[in-house]
Amino acid sequence: MGELVPVLEMEDISKRFGATRALQDVALQLYPGEVHALVGENGAGKSTLIKIVTGIHSPDTGKMLMAGGEYSPRDPAEAQRQGVAAIYQEPSIFPDLSVAENIFIGHQGRGVLVDHRQMEREAVEVLARLDIELDPALPAGLLSVAGQQAVEIAKAMSLDAKVLIMDEPTAALSAHEVSRLFRQVERLKELGVALLFISHRLGEVFEISDRVSVFRDGHHISTRPTAEVTEESLIREMVGRDPADFFVRNPHPQGEVVLAVSDLGRRGVFDGISFEVRSGEVLGMAGLVGAGRTDVALALFGIAPAESGSIVIDGAEVVISSPRDALRNGIAYLSEDRRRLGLSLPQSITTNVTLATLPRYTSGLGVVDRAAERRDTAAIRERLGILAASLDTPVELLSGGNQQKTMLGRWLNAEPRVLILDEPTRGIDVGAKAEVHRFIDELARAGMAIIMISSDLPEVLAMSDRIAVMREGSLRGIRDRVDADQESVMALAVGVG
Repeated sequence: MGELVPVLEMEDISKRFGATRALQDVALQLYPGEVHALVGENGAGKSTLIKIVTGIHSPDTGKMLMAGGEYSPRDPAEAQRQGVAAIYQEPSIFPDLSVAENIFIGHQGRGVLVDHRQMEREAVEVLARLDIELDPALPAGLLSVAGQQAVEIAKAMSLDAKVLIMDEPTAALSAHEVSRLFRQVERLKELGVALLFISHRLGEVFEISDRVSVFRDGHHISTRPTAEVTEESLIREMVGRDPADFFVRNPHPQGEVVLAVSDLGRRGVFDGISFEVRSGEVLGMAGLVGAGRTDVALALFGIAPAESGSIVIDGAEVVISSPRDALRNGIAYLSEDRRRLGLSLPQSITTNVTLATLPRYTSGLGVVDRAAERRDTAAIRERLGILAASLDTPVELLSGGNQQKTMLGRWLNAEPRVLILDEPTRGIDVGAKAEVHRFIDELARAGMAIIMISSDLPEVLAMSDRIAVMREGSLRGIRDRVDADQESVMALAVGVG
């Protein structure tokens, strides 16, 4: 970058959340008038880095420099005062306030009485610097997502932002709106702003960025001029792990089709989803954040039902409008969010394991057979190797791996025909992960039809018989495991080729 001094410099930044290492010894420099793209798989550490730069989190080790001086914001307000702003996929505007009021809402010292005409004149000036045409008096809630993002960019400029972070800003935009946003980005470059651009769309990375950095598993893998890299080399660096590091399933015979989904859709979320899962098969679902994988799972389990298409179980079409419908038809769902959607943390292992099948243990008079509950829970505990002092131990006292096994035990107790596993090994240690992998293999061999959603490509490749790849709410392809590798699956996920 010649003699330019970085606007923002990060040195040896590390951050842990419990046992999870989110960032390890990361270094990054942002220069004025430059678009610096940051790419990586889900869980690579991009979001943690953003939260550190914007003052939401503090790093455990390392330091940041702003124009050569120490930069350690205690909160987002302080980060903003020092010249760091961020816009996200979902704009955070105040819908009932005008465009002008949203632009200047972060300013101090305007007093109780506000001269709205003066504010609107100043808003027009800020917008004009960015070549944005918006009515400053218009309520911001009436704007499109692209218009709301433009207001947020204008707000950042009104606060003299030196660094602007754009986190998946194009995810909800049309092609025309993306072009307009990129014109605003070029204008920001001319004004000397340093831009950090995070996107899963590699085509946009090549179109708009000057340099690109790759993160993987919390590590900074590379930083190079965009002109010196290819889509293939970026994908290779983003993936970077060997499937041999994971438990590998051995092939075994599969049975008849258990679940057939045809043209499933929910307006604005996903559309045209069609696939089959056979008895004894593990269908992996790959894709990046926002691809719609979990949304499809929520539809199949009735939490957020589909609005179109059909679901067929064992040859008979079924209607799934609630989790009760799903369980009645033999579909169980292990949520990626075990604390919010999966477990009742203050309650015992027994209560959590039998929660979905409580009617089985309840007499017509409403009396619960506690002995039967404990007998079945003890069998599940032994089968899964749940480590706890007793069956009465509150789940919140268990390790992450044993919490995950408890949630898995709940659905095994329900004896489903189809088991949907959403990020089944997220947040658990290597030993527990291997146990979960072995158990998935055991269930498939016993004839269960399994859908496994995972953001970890090596895990998907190692555990799946076939891999369905989703991008932006649609199914982009299904690959047999023998025909799939990390690069080809990632290429479908990011829209390359």
